[in-house]
Amino acid sequence: MATSAIAGPHCGNDIPGEPLTTVTFFIAPVLHRHPSREDVPLPTLAETIAALARRRHQWDERLRRAQRPSAGARAGGASDLVEEHDFGSDPGRLRMLSHVPRRLAADPALVVVLHGCTQTASDYCAGAGWRTLADRYGFCLLLPEQRSANNPARCFDWFSPAHTRRDRGQALSIRQMIEAMVVRHGIDRRRIYVTGLSAGGAMTSVMLACYPEVFAGGAIIAGLPYGAAGTVQQAFDAMNRCPSRSAQEWGDVVRAAAPGTGRWPRVSVWHGTADRTVIPANARETLKQWTNVHGLSATPSTAATVDGYDRKVWTDAAGTEVIEFYGITDMAHGTPLATGHSDDECGIAGPFLLEVGISSSYHIAKFFGLAAAAFRHTAPAAEPAVAPAEARTSRAVVEHVFDGEVLERAPEDGRRETFEDGVGSDGFARSGFGGDRRRDSTGKAGAPPYGRFTPVDVEAVITSALRSAGLMKDR
Repeated sequence: MATSAIAGPHCGNDIPGEPLTTVTFFIAPVLHRHPSREDVPLPTLAETIAALARRRHQWDERLRRAQRPSAGARAGGASDLVEEHDFGSDPGRLRMLSHVPRRLAADPALVVVLHGCTQTASDYCAGAGWRTLADRYGFCLLLPEQRSANNPARCFDWFSPAHTRRDRGQALSIRQMIEAMVVRHGIDRRRIYVTGLSAGGAMTSVMLACYPEVFAGGAIIAGLPYGAAGTVQQAFDAMNRCPSRSAQEWGDVVRAAAPGTGRWPRVSVWHGTADRTVIPANARETLKQWTNVHGLSATPSTAATVDGYDRKVWTDAAGTEVIEFYGITDMAHGTPLATGHSDDECGIAGPFLLEVGISSSYHIAKFFGLAAAAFRHTAPAAEPAVAPAEARTSRAVVEHVFDGEVLERAPEDGRRETFEDGVGSDGFARSGFGGDRRRDSTGKAGAPPYGRFTPVDVEAVITSALRSAGLMKDR
């Protein structure tokens, strides 16, 4: 699962990271009680504990499956990436993997791609389609990978101060990898970009804030604003409630993260309106943060429809697109995909890699200025095609897909999170964070909403997680 609020080796308050990691990994998506069950009495602790014995085998099996490589990883294969060593002191203890196409553009660009929880670098590289795009357009990929020794669910530590400050921890490790790529592969320093999903999306925010002079742009997918949390408890709160701050407050957090900068990176933000792992309000707060940093109005400069979804754009005084936002209606937690072999299609659908008829990776590459038709390499895509029916299965899955086992939690009819048009009390325009556009299996608008939520025994899940983590014992 690609849930974000998972700590590093230590989670604050001197509590070891592994138990809290296990708890967060399983209970983050279900912290909110289902609206239809609010009037149902909570089971007693004794009843809950009695139920654990009946569920233990199922629970252990799901944990085992969740930590396997997903279908995308198996399809792509670790051999597609090269592990590089001796790139620096590596205080965050991360792996450095790269992909350098056989045919490079002149003065090649670099895209840093940050995976989500339970994913590997190879998994996300193939699944999101970045390897296909790199080969097609001749840019290099850097794929930092979290080690399970740091975090059992392989989540980047996106909130701990030890890893989210300039020249510290995992942020510094990634910065050292970038420098190694520049030196070893002749990267154009003016064309370095970063993107990531979920915990990787939140880590993208960290890198953009801590090293704005390094990046020409970044893309945050289902992530959070920089500085949204500093502890595990705050991370839960940010993911599930996203307390609002003023644009000025958010901007000040970024400005304080690095010494004076001559320029700020361009930013692309993507979020599904049915995301219940990292709620969509985080996209709104992220946009408030970066519009303030760039000195832009809260109201977007232009709006358009791209592949059936709303795209909002903020431009600077010169008319340059500085910030863009895609709100993917009815999409759950994951990276938006349009699989296939057309120019605007790539990737492999799977857990948290969702076929919705628009390729975020392709459009992000366009936003970065990397999808140059003049260079396009026409060799066949390396990754296998996914049958449309199989690919679309992932659209209705929200958080839980384990190697084909679907624990269905699709958006509830009429209850998905959206943002009304207009301007909020903070002055930030809220149009375009949702909308009524729905798409059927062919990608056309006008389809009915996806299925309703299957009831989830929230109390049992949480109690089981606590017990499995060693934070609750039988009496």
